[in-house]
Amino acid sequence: MPEDAVVQRARERAEDLGCAAVSPGAGALLSVLAATLGARAVVEVGTSAGVAALWLLRGMPDDGVLTAIDPEAEHLRAARLAFAEAGLPPVRTRVIAGRPQEVLPRLADGGYDLVLIGGEPHAWFDFAVEALRMLRPGGILAVAGALQGGNVADRAAQDEATTAARELGRSVLADTGLVPALVPVGDGLLLAVKKA
Repeated sequence: MPEDAVVQRARERAEDLGCAAVSPGAGALLSVLAATLGARAVVEVGTSAGVAALWLLRGMPDDGVLTAIDPEAEHLRAARLAFAEAGLPPVRTRVIAGRPQEVLPRLADGGYDLVLIGGEPHAWFDFAVEALRMLRPGGILAVAGALQGGNVADRAAQDEATTAARELGRSVLADTGLVPALVPVGDGLLLAVKKA
């Protein structure tokens, strides 16, 4: 699915800021997942200048609200700009400036349909633990960048980011309360549905 001009501009801002934004293919898949769930409450950890959020909001119903969490003020400003350019009413997005480690524990248990995790892999495991608490039964955990540039499959790659991505993948696979999949779109999208 081609990206419109608003998403393209958000992607350019993400590149300027050094943010890792989801690929168009991963964005389209996130949009489909949000639509399939009828997702009215979504959390994104790490804004990437609003690229993934725009894709998610496309799939969400008109009364859906996306909560974006990021400690970087510049990334949040870029995301707000993307939301404004897309003509989204302010009630559709909630932008929280803060460290996800401090913000996520304050969000409601079972109150969310989808949680997208991005950013630095070293914190993914802790974010995923919080996300699984926050998700309703049938909700989806999504982790962007799960293949780490193909390094996850390379046994010789032992850097911190790759190791953290592998550990999260193993943990999700071993959790009997989840239905997992690693989708090789973009830089990989780790998905897990929370069983009822």
